[in-house]
Amino acid sequence: MVLVHDNIANVTFISAAEAQPIPLAKPQLDALNAYENALSQFKSILRERRAQINSKQQLPTLPGQALYLARNNMISAYKDLTDALPSKIGRPNKFGLPPAYFDAGNEPLLEEYTNLFNIMQAPPANAQKSDTPFSDVVELGTAIARAKGLDAANAEVAGRISLAIFFAETNGIQNMGNARSNKYKGSLQTGVSEDENGKRKWAAIKKSIAAFDPALSARDDKEEARAGDLDRRFNHWTAVRDGLVNAHADVFPRIPGIVKALPNPIDQMKVFELIQIIPSPTKSALNSGSLANYNISDPTIMGFLRNNSIFTFGQVDRAKTSASFREILDAMWLFDSKFERALSKFQEIKLQKRNENRP
Repeated sequence: MVLVHDNIANVTFISAAEAQPIPLAKPQLDALNAYENALSQFKSILRERRAQINSKQQLPTLPGQALYLARNNMISAYKDLTDALPSKIGRPNKFGLPPAYFDAGNEPLLEEYTNLFNIMQAPPANAQKSDTPFSDVVELGTAIARAKGLDAANAEVAGRISLAIFFAETNGIQNMGNARSNKYKGSLQTGVSEDENGKRKWAAIKKSIAAFDPALSARDDKEEARAGDLDRRFNHWTAVRDGLVNAHADVFPRIPGIVKALPNPIDQMKVFELIQIIPSPTKSALNSGSLANYNISDPTIMGFLRNNSIFTFGQVDRAKTSASFREILDAMWLFDSKFERALSKFQEIKLQKRNENRP
């Protein structure tokens, strides 16, 4: 059990000049009280889930949803507090979250949050793991991009982006369940219809892939035989393959233009994660000729963004009724640490392959 100590500020400040308490204005006090309540509620649901898991009690349906919402409420309330009292912005935190949104003194809370989700989303007992999960993602993404006509350099970018999607969707955990949804499962968090559509699309390009990468095609045959009647989302290879072909293969040919418009690799990764979250608006933005400036104002789409931790935290963010793609990319800061890990892992895989190919 993670032990967490309260780190709640006093409701007054000391004036350096007068050494006297300075009372907070009502909006500041309201923001502080709201944050204290949100923090208390988050701790409460963390304790409840931990007790249920430790005692092997039956968990509620979608046991992660209440945790997720409580975490978001805590972050939101802290952002409202630091907007009201900028002096409350503290030191950087180990998770890379903007200090205006998160008090580093509460790092143990997010550690426990992650630990609980790892337990609740553990792969099913019959899941078929891979010994090379990260390399699989890169190889599949690269091969699919080549089949879509990209040259070697841009196909490599596709492999890197594919790995980023894996980290964004599951933190790099293969065959994962989902404690917040009964629909999305597996290494790329796809639904049944998405997986089936991806399998059909893969069949349409497999012959061309076999022509330039027979080893990958042979691996695919092996994984198909191993999966048998298993839900393909719980075989790591087939889950990644079908998820990438379903959602991303048709966008891979846009990679040269995306790289030109957004030179930062993290931004490129974010665009493809948006294909997961808001596919149609993202494709419209890519077709606009001005990706960064493309504006979204549809309330439903803004709702999808908020449900995925974009413009979710604090009253100012939640009040936004429209945003440019540049603003959306900047608001995806919760994904930054995942994409940095993906970038690091990709470089590690590249170095390993380079060493393997040396005479």
